[in-house]
Amino acid sequence: MRKLRELTDAEEAEIQRQIASDPDAPEATEAQLKTARPFAEALPELAEAIKRSRGRPRVEAPKEAVTLRVAPETLAKFKARGPDWRARMSEVLEKTEL
Repeated sequence: MRKLRELTDAEEAEIQRQIASDPDAPEATEAQLKTARPFAEALPELAEAIKRSRGRPRVEAPKEAVTLRVAPETLAKFKARGPDWRARMSEVLEKTEL
């Protein structure tokens, strides 16, 4: 990992000047900081509405990933019919009597 260089005093002063001059993000006053609350505490309904879980939603019967060797011609036929070839292959296998 590349080490970042230290800012010069002039660069730091310029960054601080730009931060202070931003009308959309004024610095909070001491009084405002004293009354600050965590987002979830201040707006619990909104916090709950935007809460997300990680990954895809769970399904009752998840599909299982497998490795399958098939003839190149068979694979070519399924792929030739479009990007959802895996789903079509699965449908054919489900319809097959064993």
